[in-house]
Amino acid sequence: MTAHCLLALDQGTTSSRAIVFDAQGGMRATAQRELRQIYPQPGWVEHDAAEIWRDQLAVAREALSRAGLRAADIAAIGITNQRETTVLWERASGRPLHNALVWQDRRTADACARLKADGAETMVRQKTGLVLDPYFSATKLAWLLDHVPGARERARRGELAFGTVDSWLAWNLSGGRLHVSDPSNASRTSLFNIHTGDWDAELLALFDIPRELLPRIVRSSALCGETAPELFGAAIPIGGMAGDQQAALFGQACHGEGMAKNTYGTGCFLLMHTGQRAVASNNGLITTCAAQTGDAREYALEGSVFIGGAVVQWLRDGLGLIRQAADIEPLAAGVPDAGGVVFVPAFAGLGAPHWNPHVRGTLTGLTRGTTAAHIARAALEAIAFQSAELVQAMAADSGRPLAELRVDGGAAANGLLMQIQADLLGAPVIRPRILETTALGAAYLAGLAAGVWKNREEIAAHWARERTFEPALPRTAAEARMADWRRAVRCALTFAE
Repeated sequence: MTAHCLLALDQGTTSSRAIVFDAQGGMRATAQRELRQIYPQPGWVEHDAAEIWRDQLAVAREALSRAGLRAADIAAIGITNQRETTVLWERASGRPLHNALVWQDRRTADACARLKADGAETMVRQKTGLVLDPYFSATKLAWLLDHVPGARERARRGELAFGTVDSWLAWNLSGGRLHVSDPSNASRTSLFNIHTGDWDAELLALFDIPRELLPRIVRSSALCGETAPELFGAAIPIGGMAGDQQAALFGQACHGEGMAKNTYGTGCFLLMHTGQRAVASNNGLITTCAAQTGDAREYALEGSVFIGGAVVQWLRDGLGLIRQAADIEPLAAGVPDAGGVVFVPAFAGLGAPHWNPHVRGTLTGLTRGTTAAHIARAALEAIAFQSAELVQAMAADSGRPLAELRVDGGAAANGLLMQIQADLLGAPVIRPRILETTALGAAYLAGLAAGVWKNREEIAAHWARERTFEPALPRTAAEARMADWRRAVRCALTFAE
């Protein structure tokens, strides 16, 4: 069965990983390296794009070695990646012109405000499904073109290439032969028309982006090229490509309309599949492309929380309350509740449904009796509160209550957090056996293109639950806690004003 193994490259915000999966969807080997975070000034977040490539190649080789496999044993590579993060590089040399601007970066907040004041948001929303926010790639790319000397002129001459991290990895894997992206990533740039499935001339004019920079759009599941032979000893087909959250939606087998998943990573990302309908949101969500496996375009409603698991990292690295991330669960479980403390972790502004880049984190309800355990509990509750807000917005937009929530990501291993989430939602939270569903989704997309699996039904048969968290809190109590959260958010918004 080794000829049917898949290599998933999962390039995330805080680490680069590679996982080898077999034809049953089982993990054969994994390797990971932490990614250095660069903070030039408050609100700015960057990555070294060259480091991303070096690390991703290193962990890919390491995972193959640990699995005892060679290039000939791999049916295809699937790529999944942090979305919106913006890379600008030189076509001739492959050299990045600047650090990558990470999706969390807020330096273009004023540019977005100017575009809103000019009345551009309605057009952007209609074409892209997105709001005008520095989260997305277009204003980041415009900033790079304006601030890297000579970049705009070189871009117009066709000397430069832009891509989100999927494009950057595909370029390097192929030795500079592939400059591609898929609809799930392209739909996060604010330059892609989700209804036509192509880059949009009116959007390019609005953001002043030369078309010569842009990658070619390919399906999320398609044999679009192969790796340079010298990287792994022989060429490996590249067969899958999807943004991390759409890959997780696919990996969770949420293939049907109304099925939803939430990924608890650096941020939290809740997606509900809406089939071939691009459902417009009236409640602060965005409309995005789901992974596309055939000719028909597919869509999802999405809510993005900027700071999810990152709040646990802050408790560890910023405050020193815990030594490792896993310590938060026993610490938070040491108290029955947060003792009136509510934590709004708006370190990078608030995402959906508020979309305010200027808000900063707040802790309310502190007393002399507040302990580290209360703050830890409030941090976990903050992750669940933000996700519950998204579920409420999604139910309003879709016209249907959530029947169940499938969960994944590193923080989904935290049983206390999952129980708090189920209590707030009033719906079952289902944790699968394999939490690495982002990488698994990339492997499924690649395997589908390579013929390892025939169809989605065959893929969905591999999905299995590990545990279901049933809601145990009365709805009146859950609603009272959500009211406390909304009051704390109002305080943070007021302070930001």
